[in-house]
Amino acid sequence: MDELRAVFASNLIRLRSAAGWTQAELGERLHYSDKSVSKWERAEAIPDALVLKTMGELFSVTVDELLRSHDEWKPKADQRSDLRYNPMFIILCALVGLFTLCLLSFIILWLLDDVEWLLLYAAVPADLIVLLVFNTIWYRGRHNLYIIMALVLSLILLAFFLFGRWQLILLLLPLELLVYLAFKIRKTRDKT
Repeated sequence: MDELRAVFASNLIRLRSAAGWTQAELGERLHYSDKSVSKWERAEAIPDALVLKTMGELFSVTVDELLRSHDEWKPKADQRSDLRYNPMFIILCALVGLFTLCLLSFIILWLLDDVEWLLLYAAVPADLIVLLVFNTIWYRGRHNLYIIMALVLSLILLAFFLFGRWQLILLLLPLELLVYLAFKIRKTRDKT
């Protein structure tokens, strides 16, 4: 009988705590005093069947679940739900994979005597776009300003290498300033 009281007390404490109720609040719902609830939780007594039935309805459990060891009726956690993936390694795998794909394309063209150095240069903005997407998803865009500024720089350099015009470098400063200022725009509340 002592074991049954201890099991019930443990279940009652856990269910009451999960519901966010004090002993007095539970007692009020059951039309008992907080002293009675305290006695049940100290495993000094077990309420009668009618009170157990009312408790089961309050906590949405059966009377059997109130009296059974909580280890048996505790929901079994999905073993795979504990697994978490580290977003940083996923991002790194995507970036290295994309760069490897560009490098492989470059090597194949090189073997065919059609060297395209721009494939290697193009890997940088492509990687930055992938990084921007993942950073927005997993890190809520915390460092997007720096990623976009690096993307602008890499695109200007790619255009420079593609067209061979140094004048394109002149666009770098105003575009970087534009990106910086765009990130500083904030909505403000009207205080009137």
